[in-house]
Amino acid sequence: MPDPADSNEFAGFAVELHSEPDTEHTLQRVVEYAQEATGCDDVGVLLRRERGRLESALTTSPRVNESDRLQSELGEGPCIEAIWNDDSFLVPDTTTDERWPKWGKRVAELGIRSAIGLRLSTLRRTIGALNLYANEPEYFTDDDLEVADLFAQHAALALAAANEEDGLKRAIGTRQLIGQAQGILMERYSLDADRAFALMRRHSQQHNIKLNRVAEQIIETRRLPGKE
Repeated sequence: MPDPADSNEFAGFAVELHSEPDTEHTLQRVVEYAQEATGCDDVGVLLRRERGRLESALTTSPRVNESDRLQSELGEGPCIEAIWNDDSFLVPDTTTDERWPKWGKRVAELGIRSAIGLRLSTLRRTIGALNLYANEPEYFTDDDLEVADLFAQHAALALAAANEEDGLKRAIGTRQLIGQAQGILMERYSLDADRAFALMRRHSQQHNIKLNRVAEQIIETRRLPGKE
């Protein structure tokens, strides 16, 4: 990891992350930078979704996915601990760490001997965890944990911003879609804007179909579904 005193390097990294066009590219850059900077063997990002569901968003190898799966199955491990307790954790040796013995034994069989689980959070919410893995025991030091934690703070802010931008783009796209469908109904059935939207909303509710899907059907068929 870069020296925490090197503010220019961290600032440059932050600018690079915020320059990525969407969440997918931001995730890729986070994983690449973390692996390059630490020289560790594997990296993964575990995201917290709705209702506490955890998702392996991006990993550098299948064994990272397996580590994530084991932590969810066993209910223990540094990565989910980082998410649950909003903290970061260093595992010097997976075979001897007494905090998560079941997980440690299983991942050691995969060749993972040391790890860091880093919280990814903003002031508003916990996004997930950034996870670093090494084949050697005692690979990471306390200094690595401190610097990696600072790195994770930058990554969390960039991911939060990218996710918000993605949501905004989806919302704009949905509004444009609905507006286009609304215009089709107005022209075809000689309706005003309020009446056209009311028809779309009623069809959505009656048939339990999302409004944007109703709009897509109208654009495809040039009519309200079910009407000639």
